[in-house]
Amino acid sequence: MLSVSEALDRAQMLCAAATKAGADAADALYYCNAATSVSMRLGALEDVERSEGQDISLRVFVGQRSASVSTADMDAAELAKLVERCVAMAREAPQDPYAGLAPADRLFTGPVPDFDLDDGSEADPQALREAALAVEEAARAVAGVTNSEGGSASHSRTRFALATSHGFAGGYGSSGHSLSASVIAGEGASMQRDYGWHSAHHLSDLESAAEIGARAGTRAVARLNPGKAPVGKVPVVLDPRIGSSIVGHLLGAIAGPAIARGTSFLLGKEERALFDSAIVVRDEPHRPRGLRSRAFDGEGLPTAARDIVADGRITGWLLDTASAKQLGLEPTGHASRGGGASGVSASNLHLAAGSITPDALIADIDRGVYITELIGQGVNPVTGDYSRGASGFLIEGGRIAGPIAEFTIAGNLIDMFAALVPADDLVFRHGTNVPTLRIDGMTVASS
Repeated sequence: MLSVSEALDRAQMLCAAATKAGADAADALYYCNAATSVSMRLGALEDVERSEGQDISLRVFVGQRSASVSTADMDAAELAKLVERCVAMAREAPQDPYAGLAPADRLFTGPVPDFDLDDGSEADPQALREAALAVEEAARAVAGVTNSEGGSASHSRTRFALATSHGFAGGYGSSGHSLSASVIAGEGASMQRDYGWHSAHHLSDLESAAEIGARAGTRAVARLNPGKAPVGKVPVVLDPRIGSSIVGHLLGAIAGPAIARGTSFLLGKEERALFDSAIVVRDEPHRPRGLRSRAFDGEGLPTAARDIVADGRITGWLLDTASAKQLGLEPTGHASRGGGASGVSASNLHLAAGSITPDALIADIDRGVYITELIGQGVNPVTGDYSRGASGFLIEGGRIAGPIAEFTIAGNLIDMFAALVPADDLVFRHGTNVPTLRIDGMTVASS
């Protein structure tokens, strides 16, 4: 794994070589991840895995033609061949009026701030083994747990560096720690599975093995002997661990490429009050130790905190340079890169907490469903039609009752956004965080 400074040197060298070879502009992206994971099952070592992958991608522009190539070989001679091949490919590529680097006058400048994403740790296989064993033992200790799919612990280190031929160079590193357990309750055909997990940049921020394991075991046992869900239009309540998917559908619908293609159900609804006026969805790329924190985007533009939804309305699209050009707008610092053409992504997202407790949120529900798992991908990004398999618990008389399974929930995301009511239990644990969410009027069907 190269250091950030070494990676930046290679990226800048590639850009300089590309322009010398005849490219009008270029950018180069280096990414490396080294990970160690240990898995335990039924108290015995099941797997130890060590992986390290690095990749450098070069994108060049010749007029309005572009091409991209990538390699894992950091040898100088091989990189020189990469440059020649990429420039030759670009000369033969079709014209693209929207191709090009981000505006030079808007690039991120100054030193990259320290968001405290790296705790300086190194992988310790013995400590990982002990953590994986502890999380599985905590899950298996829950009464009613009968089997285990295992406990796992991992450590990772990541390096990212981006350079452009028009003056940008920046990079950063991060560490990662994760812990998970998956166990089974019950016997035979009545078995039920569930899990618990957590990840963080700093080991000190990682939830304890006892808490993660106990949560996995308790959830699995709670799912035993499921009944049938009520049918018809009923209130639906989403557990925080799966409610973030609603924010994901919103992001897909306001992504610049989808808007430019005309494939978003929110196209033409920019001025409409889509949510209750109290709803806020916020993107915070500079949060210390945030799982997706970044000072600049995948094109070298600065990032900034932004309310994606405020006063119940979306505040605009998330744009990279290409989609911004297509729409006659300015890029917003949300470009993402994995090599080649850029896409669009947000950073640390959350839907702001409401003012009532989860218990109060369901207190007036005579009969409804509380969902802890969603299955399948039945969402149409063009129409907003939504239909997914689910499992969870019956809500009866304002309280969570017994488990239910094998049912579907359906609606349209426009109607779902309008009916969304958050509880006050927001916790910052993941890249996207939401509190418990209630959506009235969804259609529930039981198989």
